[in-house]
Amino acid sequence: VQLQASGGGLVQTGGSLRLSCAVSGRTFSDYAAAWFRQAPGKEREFVAGINHSGVRKYYSDSVKGRFTISRDNAKSTVYLQMISLKPEDTAVYYCAANRRPYSGKHSLSETSMDYWGKGTQVTVSS
Repeated sequence: VQLQASGGGLVQTGGSLRLSCAVSGRTFSDYAAAWFRQAPGKEREFVAGINHSGVRKYYSDSVKGRFTISRDNAKSTVYLQMISLKPEDTAVYYCAANRRPYSGKHSLSETSMDYWGKGTQVTVSS
């Protein structure tokens, strides 16, 4: 399984970006997926996660109401729509996936992810 994230860039405070994560190698609908981010000098943190069908979605408190995770199983792609961006959203964003049975939010945690893509840089200028 390979994951390729794209869509990062430089945006001003209040701006928007949409990240995409293309997943190849297996039947995408078998996988739960999530986005994580890592800012300079900080640990990687959970941003948003989505279960196999797309019905269950979870967000960190810091992005709730501003970010939306979605998936298109036909295109084997996970998206992260980000609006009202803040300088503190600046980080490298990573997509990840696992093929484990879904059993709640902890199924989308960092330690539950089996496959990771290379990150995409998001920089929000003040």
